[in-house]
Amino acid sequence: MRKFTDDERRRRLGVRHALARPVGDPVSAAARVVALHATDAATVFLSVRARAEPSPPAVLEDALYEQRTLVRMLGMRRTVFVVPSPLLPVVEASTMERIAGAQRRLLLKHLRETGLDHVDEWLADVENGTLAALAARGGTATAVELAADEPRLRTTLHLAPGKPYEAKSAITSRVLVLLGAEGRIVRGRPSGSWVSQRYQWALAEQWLPIPLDRPSDTDARAELAGAWLRAYGPAPAADLQWWTGWTGAQVERALADLGAVEVTLTGGTGFVLPDDLDDTPDPGPWTAFLPALDPTTMGWTGRDWYLGDHGPRLFDRAGNGGPTIWLDGRIVGGWAQRADGTVAVRLFEDLGADARALADAEAERLRCWLREAGGVRVVPRFRTPTERELSE
Repeated sequence: MRKFTDDERRRRLGVRHALARPVGDPVSAAARVVALHATDAATVFLSVRARAEPSPPAVLEDALYEQRTLVRMLGMRRTVFVVPSPLLPVVEASTMERIAGAQRRLLLKHLRETGLDHVDEWLADVENGTLAALAARGGTATAVELAADEPRLRTTLHLAPGKPYEAKSAITSRVLVLLGAEGRIVRGRPSGSWVSQRYQWALAEQWLPIPLDRPSDTDARAELAGAWLRAYGPAPAADLQWWTGWTGAQVERALADLGAVEVTLTGGTGFVLPDDLDDTPDPGPWTAFLPALDPTTMGWTGRDWYLGDHGPRLFDRAGNGGPTIWLDGRIVGGWAQRADGTVAVRLFEDLGADARALADAEAERLRCWLREAGGVRVVPRFRTPTERELSE
């Protein structure tokens, strides 16, 4: 079998993820990594900033909210992503039917526990009422506005009574997330700055720029797997399964449909597209400051070849990656923004004066970018040991 060294995988990462050679616009930056993680609003902007020049927030906002060539959606592993618009029906067909079905069943179960009768019909009526309220407001509205127009959205669930994690919550967000998972609504413009987590909701047929045909589930899985392999391959099938959230059988079928080639990796085997067996020319030295949950940091579940033994300092206990410093395809440190706007740096290895100079220069560029982007402070939603220590 063709053998791929860790050095080749790192060269590919730098070039294909547009970290060693930035691209010219946010849509290209997103396409290079298939999808941008969007659980943290700031991650999307900082991920694009690392890959596209020039990339002030206004450029990405135009793509997201005016041109709508990028769309924020619930996607793989029930995680929020920003994807190029043409990829939206591919993600929906390949991934979201199972996720939406599971979320609907769970919500119906919790509604039955409240004592409601005929919950299937009741929930369908609430959904129709929510969509009607959204249409009456011109196609966009906040969750608070929709709950005012459709009062049943304020129905309260009492979860795990008597348990330490007992909670009471309205069904508003769960109904909206479910409608989003089924492709009937999408997350629109935030209510606030570019780091805000509160979004308006929009009717999908009004928000999306053109009608998008939905492929079959098998075709969609092959297309998404092909895009992932082009960006992240060669990689083990287990990495693709983790990234997509598919079953092992679905991954196996997608790889077979693509004619993916099995290759040797350090410590095991992986897959690559049949026309993608050539080596990558050395792009030269490069560094990147990537945000928490960046798609490159989170692209694989087997991370030793680029993370080494730095995981405990840069990931939380749930596996969420924090802000990272990359050098030539490896994670070599972490960073954080302090309250005064400075970007603090910690390198975990003695990399020499040249590498330190590259890191310091990039930290200063990031500080200037954040200042020019409105002077906001970026604090990750999921904080990691190094980020906490550096931010103090």
